[in-house]
Order: sequence, then structure tokens, then C-alpha cells
Amino acid sequence: NSMMSISLRKIDDTNRASVLALHVAPPQEQFVGTVGAAIKDAEAYPHANPWYRAIYAADVPVGFVMISWNVIPQPPSIIGPWFLWKLLIDSRHQRTGYGRATVNLIAKIVRAEGGTELLTSYVEGEGEPWPFYKRLGFQQTGERDDNNEVIIVLKL
Repeated sequence: NSMMSISLRKIDDTNRASVLALHVAPPQEQFVGTVGAAIKDAEAYPHANPWYRAIYAADVPVGFVMISWNVIPQPPSIIGPWFLWKLLIDSRHQRTGYGRATVNLIAKIVRAEGGTELLTSYVEGEGEPWPFYKRLGFQQTGERDDNNEVIIVLKL
């Protein structure tokens, strides 16, 4: 059961290269981007309170996740307080339940911190991640961010 076996680890000199090498399948790049770009975003938007970790299955890095950690919302640019900013599962490890397990783990962390909802957004288009998020219980908010991405919410 992948739910039991994933963990979130800090990115440091011992694992940075292997985490930066993770990538989604080419058709998904327009929706997800790269780990390197996400870390650059984190550095460019400190006011969005980025918190990011490598996703591990046993001792193998399989993905990357980044959230805005209890940030003061400033819509439409900063959505919060708890926002799933980036979720990337390496193409070799997709359809294994790691994405679902990661969202569930993040939801658990946010709930433990007193959060009542987890927000995220997605780019519309063929291959969009809405069906994945819908299966996890996310709902449409009817709102969009400043990039015209659709904002969705998981009530915790």
C-alpha cells in the first residue's frame, strides 16, 4: 500500500540532484513544469510562504510537493491559507497511488496545523488533472487565480 510507504523529506546536498532529475511525462509538462522551476518559484515568492519536500517511496525519490504554508491570502495572486502549489510525480512512478497518498498526507499535515481546507489550482486542457483531484474529493470553487487557473478546494 503506497499510502503507508511514502514519506516527505527535505531537499539537501545528498538528494538534490536526484530530486531535480524527476520529471513528468512530456504531455504533462504544460500542467506541472519541473522541480527546478518550482524551487525557483519558491525563491521568487517568499511571501507565498513556500514549504516543499521530496516525496519518497522507501528510499527512492518519486516526486516533489510544495505548498503555501498558512499564508495570508492575497487573491488572485496568493491563494490560501493552505495551497497545494506543486505536485509532481515522476513519469516512471505515475499511476501507482503516490499522488493520491501525497495529497492525503498533505491534507493530514494541514489538518494537524488547524487548517480547514486545502486549495489548489490547475490549468484547463486535454490531460488536465481535474479528474484526479475530483476523485480525491476536491470541489470547484468557481474562482480563478491571476493566471486564469481554476481554483478547487478540499474541505478537511
